[in-house]
Amino acid sequence: MTAVLTVAMPKGRIFEEAADMLREAGYPLPPEFEDNRKLIVEAPEAGMRFILAKPMDVPVYVEQGVADVGIAGKDVMIEEERDVYEVLDLKISTCYLAVAGLPGGIKDKVAPKVATKYPEAASKYFREQGEQVEVIKLNGSIELAPLIGLADRIVDIVSSGRTLKENGLVEYEKIMDITSRLIVNPASYRLYSDTIHTLVERLRKVTDSKEAAR
Repeated sequence: MTAVLTVAMPKGRIFEEAADMLREAGYPLPPEFEDNRKLIVEAPEAGMRFILAKPMDVPVYVEQGVADVGIAGKDVMIEEERDVYEVLDLKISTCYLAVAGLPGGIKDKVAPKVATKYPEAASKYFREQGEQVEVIKLNGSIELAPLIGLADRIVDIVSSGRTLKENGLVEYEKIMDITSRLIVNPASYRLYSDTIHTLVERLRKVTDSKEAAR
């Protein structure tokens, strides 16, 4: 009997793109799946049960074993550093992490303040650049920090660049590209190896076909 996998997924763009991928991979998700407001959604025909979570919580659920697999952005994986297996780059929800601030901002200031949702990633980047900064962790509206004098720079996710532009900010440096990854709980990987291997290979075929079509 095939195992029913519990899958942790974030709502929003990643959720929608991942649901499309699962359908392309042959998993019959119900048509109303994306519109469901429940936090736990059963998809028995697909052999799956979904936990809908905040992006930062997905690796926690997978590490703790309440979810067998999950889908999380690489930015979250770097920040959280959880004990999970990262088994496939899904190549969806493409964006990148960047340093930004006001035009003409003073970039050579001693120990500038940097506001971000990603203090670990930001600290690591500036250490690698040999630059000492003071990192301020915020949970939202990162673009506001330079506008009110809270920080000299920000480190945040950039997709189209529209949000930066609308708030009068400019990009200084690109840190890294970000895509969403399929992650697996180590114990689940052993217990449900055949089912998880099938999932990985089906999704890999979808990503490979999309890459070939570009």
